Amino acid sequence: MRLQLFQKTTASILAVLLILAAPGISAAESLAGNKGDIRFHPTLPGSPKDPCTKAYNAYVAASGHSAYATTFYSRVVDLYIICGARMNAPSQKAAEELALQNCQSGLRKWKVKVASGGCQIALSK
Repeated sequence: MRLQLFQKTTASILAVLLILAAPGISAAESLAGNKGDIRFHPTLPGSPKDPCTKAYNAYVAASGHSAYATTFYSRVVDLYIICGARMNAPSQKAAEELALQNCQSGLRKWKVKVASGGCQIALSK
């Protein structure tokens, strides 16, 4: 009788430990809410409706490998901030390359010349 009670108790304790440990395992894999490697702090427009602000917020919320590229901003010379982001890429390097391409295509699309010379990766994870 005691052996059966001991086995049931042990099984219950192990089940509870497994349930408590499972959320910790999945949280370790997710990058959501993490800013990752900060190379420089990007200048964001004040409006939450601005495309660069939306891209930055999507980058922070992304759970996989992501990157955010932007132009440097000089208040004296530059009138525009061009940005690009790539979320949930297969690797951090791939995310950086695609975000940089996205930002550079924005420079070509709007035919904008910036004092900094182009796009740089601001954040990646």
